Amino acid sequence: MPFDFQSDIAFAEDQKRTNYHAGLSAEQAVARRYCDGGAVLLETRWRGPCGEIDLILSEGDSVVFVEVKKSRTHAQALQRLTPRQMGRILHSAEDYLGRCPTGSLTDSRLDVALVDAQGVIEILPNASMMH
Repeated sequence: MPFDFQSDIAFAEDQKRTNYHAGLSAEQAVARRYCDGGAVLLETRWRGPCGEIDLILSEGDSVVFVEVKKSRTHAQALQRLTPRQMGRILHSAEDYLGRCPTGSLTDSRLDVALVDAQGVIEILPNASMMH
């Protein structure tokens, strides 16, 4: 029986679409969590020259950059965040702050939000300090 490469391609496309929607759903849940706590959502999936930032929010005078990672467990989600990716996010955050009236003097932080298979959210504040 010959291989059905069309089925393999269709499966891969379905998986990609499923992952995209799962990530989008996780980002929306994390944004709600922040907004329920009083933050204001400024940007979603903001793209700068160095890469994308999932969420950008304001908390008072501070700007909060959030990278959202979803996986079966929080530990697996955290493993998906590489030092190289953190570097790209930090460079993108610097670019974003450069567009703010107070520039790099703007109070800011980078949080990582981990979402597990049950939708439980764990937020790691000031995650850039971890790397």
